Formats: sequence, structure tokens, C-alpha cells
Amino acid sequence: MLNLSMVLQDSARNHPDHVAVVSAGRTWTYAEVEAEANRVAGLLAGHGVEPGDRVALSCPNLAWYPIVYFGALKAGAVVVPVNVLLKRQEIAYQLADSGAKAFLCFEGTEGFAAFEMTDGCEHFFAIGHDGVETFVGRSPVFETVLRRETDPAMILYTSGTSGRPKGAVLSHANLLFNVAAADMLLGNSPRRDVHLVVLPLFHSFGTTVNLNAGFASASTLVMMPRFDAAAALDAMVACDVTFFAGVPTMYWALLNALDDSVDAAAIGRNLRVAVSAGSALPVTIIEEVRKRFGVTVLESYGLSETSPAATITRPGEPPRPGSVGVPIWGVDVKLVDENDVTVEGPDRIGEIVIRGHNVMLGYHNRPEETALALRGGWMHTGDLGRRDSDGWYYLVDRLKDMIIRGGYNVYPREIEEVLAQHPQVSMAAVIGVPDAGLGEEIKAVVVRRPGATVTEEELVAWGRERMAAYKYPRVIEFTAEIPLTATGKPLKRALR
Repeated sequence: MLNLSMVLQDSARNHPDHVAVVSAGRTWTYAEVEAEANRVAGLLAGHGVEPGDRVALSCPNLAWYPIVYFGALKAGAVVVPVNVLLKRQEIAYQLADSGAKAFLCFEGTEGFAAFEMTDGCEHFFAIGHDGVETFVGRSPVFETVLRRETDPAMILYTSGTSGRPKGAVLSHANLLFNVAAADMLLGNSPRRDVHLVVLPLFHSFGTTVNLNAGFASASTLVMMPRFDAAAALDAMVACDVTFFAGVPTMYWALLNALDDSVDAAAIGRNLRVAVSAGSALPVTIIEEVRKRFGVTVLESYGLSETSPAATITRPGEPPRPGSVGVPIWGVDVKLVDENDVTVEGPDRIGEIVIRGHNVMLGYHNRPEETALALRGGWMHTGDLGRRDSDGWYYLVDRLKDMIIRGGYNVYPREIEEVLAQHPQVSMAAVIGVPDAGLGEEIKAVVVRRPGATVTEEELVAWGRERMAAYKYPRVIEFTAEIPLTATGKPLKRALR
């Protein structure tokens, strides 16, 4: 019997006066976060929330997120993180689909309207900058409800890039083992790092590397409600940040925001760990981060369905361009073909499949889709990868993003890497567009660097010199920015 909230409870017991959270100009010690989380647990239990009930949470990166998150867990509830950018219909869908009994939502969003649209959700609590009004008078003491290791702790909704979002059900053991694996690899415990939290905590990456692992190692979490590259650089200097986790577009933005006013040397002296996930990190960005900050970005790979970490590059070893590393402790990874036959040998491409302690229990109330995703005892990711002779994995592309041009398989990720090497290209996203003769043609949507003058014809010619005839993009579209998902990935469906 255990409860994921032990990562807070244990740190509060051993380091009560250490700063846990810096948020909106205020600092919170571990003892204070524990007391407020107990008040949340008492509030929920007092309104009839029982072990196993779902509690939805929508809040930006403020101190109230971990307070409510751990409070709901303490009450034995299953937390349902809700993206703060969703509209009322999207929120209402997740409330109804998860069967949420209570909804704690930051003020000023469409959460209350969504709650009113959802018949089964019984209680709504607004979170303001000063917390939840109904906390007042609640006891700061609460006896945590213990759960079985395999009981659900969280339902994380996938991005829904194809069809409606599905809720990946993760257990207490799933999430705690992911924390343990992170500690082993990154040397977190008992480091008491200073995290700059720019990843949204409603996403699995931020939940694991910042929230769960950060609290488990009694670290200080400096909250940034909305990512801004210039402000992030200032915070890294002012707060002596030692741990930074972000998606590739965040690293790209940090590098673009560097100017003479930023003390990059000070950032480099403090920064111990930099981790990237969400999508493969362009090699040029890894090299530039190492040059400017003196730290090698560790690349991790995983999904909401895998808690999320499944692989990571090994700290202290030279990076391998384009690699997302090796499986974490206790996890198996392999490649399979379209018939689920294992792909043997180095550098052959197949779908990445995963098994281990990190794999979800299943999709909430979706037995058929669960059976399909977990067939044969392996989580089928829908991602294409290859493995080198030393067992390091390389993310090739999403299976559904693969372009078939004139019968040839083309992987957008590979083309994006090449385009990123052009001195006047800041960012590129490659998609397939319909073509009567070839089935699909290759199109690149490109953000130029400030002051760049490269033309479509010049970039096509540049690509022709560096890529096979069936690979290089024939169509170039220049844009001021590429639309991104809430977690910083290029939103390719919006480009098609």
C-alpha cells in the first residue's frame, strides 16, 4: 500500500523549512505546501470524494497546482489534469469522459461554464491567486489514504491529434517508478536542485521531471505560468537554476533570446541538468546549448501512456546526434514491423514498442483501444525509430506523419534536421501535401532567421544538393511562426 503523495510528505518530514515553491513573488516551504495539501484533502473528503473518485484540476504553473494535485492524491482520488488552454466544450468532454466528481479550476478560464455543461460532475471549486476560498478553516492535518500500487493515480488525456482525446490511466507505481528511474539517471536525490518550471504541469513530462521528481528530491520549483524566453533566462540567473527541462521549441527560443544583456556564463556555472523531450531535438540546438551554457542536453523519449519516460541519453557520455538514448531502468524497448514481428539488426526502421513498469493500465473506459495499443504485452507508440549497434535508439518520425512520395517512404524529421542546418533557417516543419501524380509531395514550412533573405528557389536548390531526389522539399512556404501545441510541438495538422 502506498500513495504517490509520499514524495511531498517525505520531503516535508525531512526538510520542512526548505523552500519547495517560488510562485508569484512568494516562497512556500515544504511544511507549508504539505499543510495546504492536507487542507485540500480535507475539503474533498468533506464533500464526499472517496478513494478512486476522479478529481479534475486546471491551473497554470502556480503554487496551487502542486498543492491541489497532492491534496487530491492524499484523499485517495485520481487526478485528471486539464489543459488550461482548452475551451469549454473540450473541458466538458474530459470531465464527462473521466467521470470527474469534482473540478478545481483556476479563475478566469472557461472551467465553470464547462462544469455547468457536465451533469455528472458534482462539485466546482475556483482557485484564485490566494487559493481556494473554502480552504479557510480546514485542518492542516490529514491522514493520507493509502492505495494499492496498481490503483489509478492519474488520468492523462492525450493530445487528440487523431480523433477525440483518450485518457491514459497511470497507477501510483507507474509514476513512482518513473521518479525512481529519473533519480538513478540524473542524480537527483538528495540534490535539492532548483528547477525552473516552464513545462505545463498538466503534461506528463512536467508532471514527472519537475513535479514528482522535484518534490521527491526536496528541490525548489521556480514556477513560470507562461513560458517567455527572455524572462526564463533572467530567472535562470536570478534564481541560480540548476535543472531545466523543456521541449525543443523552448531551447530554440532561449537561444534566440540570448543577447549581450544575458549572463550566459552565470547560467552555465549553475546549470547541472538540461533535459529535452516531446519531440526529437535538432542537432544544431544541442551543439549551440553546449557552446553557450556548457551543458549537454539529455534527450528523453516517451508518451503519456508510458508515464512518460521510456528512454534517455546517458549522462556523461558523448551525445549521439539525433539519439533519444537507451531504455531507462526496468523498461524494455524494441522495434517491430507492420505485422508486429521484431525488427532485428542495427539501423533498420520499425515501430517503437515498449513494456515495463511505466506502461499505463489502459485507456479509461476504452477496452478495444486499450487492447489494440497494448497487444502482445507491448505498448505500441505509433513512432518510427531505429537502433544503432550499441542499442541507442533514434526517433525517425511519427508513423502517421510519414510521407509516401512516389512509392518512397520519406521521414519529415530527417528533412527538418537538414533544413535546420541552413544558416538562414530558424525552424522548419515538413509535411506531405496531396499530389495527383506522386500521391504526396513534400512541403516545408520555414521560419527564417531575423534579416534572412533566402528565397524558396534557393532553399529548394540547397536541399537538392544535400538530399536524395525523392526527399528534398519541392514546396517551401515562409511564415513568421509555426503553430505549436500546448506542449510545444509543431501542430502539423494546422499546416496541412
